Amino acid sequence: MNRRVAVGLFALLGGLWGSSFVAIEIGLEFFPPLHFAAFRYYLAGGIVLGYALVSTDYWRPRTRTDLMLVGIAGGLMIGGHHAFLYIGQQYVPGAVAAIVISLGPVLTALFATTLLGDRLSPLGAAGFALGFLGVGLVAQPDPDALLSSDVVGVGIVFVAAVCFALGAVLTRPYSSDIPARTLQAWAMLFGAALLHVGGVATHESLAAIEWTTTAIGSLVYLAVVSGAAAFLIYFELLARFGPTQINLIGYLEPVSATLLSWAFLGHLIDPLTALGFVSIFVGFALIKRRALSELVVSVRHRSSS
Repeated sequence: MNRRVAVGLFALLGGLWGSSFVAIEIGLEFFPPLHFAAFRYYLAGGIVLGYALVSTDYWRPRTRTDLMLVGIAGGLMIGGHHAFLYIGQQYVPGAVAAIVISLGPVLTALFATTLLGDRLSPLGAAGFALGFLGVGLVAQPDPDALLSSDVVGVGIVFVAAVCFALGAVLTRPYSSDIPARTLQAWAMLFGAALLHVGGVATHESLAAIEWTTTAIGSLVYLAVVSGAAAFLIYFELLARFGPTQINLIGYLEPVSATLLSWAFLGHLIDPLTALGFVSIFVGFALIKRRALSELVVSVRHRSSS
């Protein structure tokens, strides 16, 4: 893969994952949230599992560690994350949800510090503070209306970001040879089952689903395009660049989501929300400053060679 193709795929992945927030917002008009998320990941997990079947002999979990990884990733990074994301997006636009979710790498570093004993420098602490300040700017809580739908929605989506970050940190101590596509496929299917059970437990009605062309289109897009296809691109980029550079995709997603929300739904974020996004990104940059400086040196070296 040459550099131009890699950069193109990086931008494409950011666009696809950013567009998913808009597709969720559209689809929630026709689906109850938990069943909507479950259907998405049943379909996406089946496609990724099919890819694993034809591309590797290691297409199913083999060890207890494999099962532990599937359980953590499926329970927190698929099930928990998307349960709160889809519920939260009933109250806030997709662009706002994407900005809150971009706090994920900051939360990941926070959990790594508290649970795994990673060191925290003063600049890292400032990064955490800026990240949480950014979420506050996005939520813009009014002391007289702390339970307004916008504040509640941001809070619920924040829990989604917490679930994903916690799952990412809890999987770190485990070492396994299971391929990423195999792990992701089974995590999707397990997470989808949990979401399905959650929908039943909260009395979501399947009869309430409106199977319109728009509803089916949003589901298929989320499962196939921004789900399975996007994750296949992600696996390729992860193998080439590593996790630190891939984290930067999270900061393309809000930009893509904002532009698409404006184009398709007529939604625009206000200046304070945009400032919140900048604050979150600066916080991430402070926390990951060494990795980012190494990335800049690497890019310059590749450009000059």
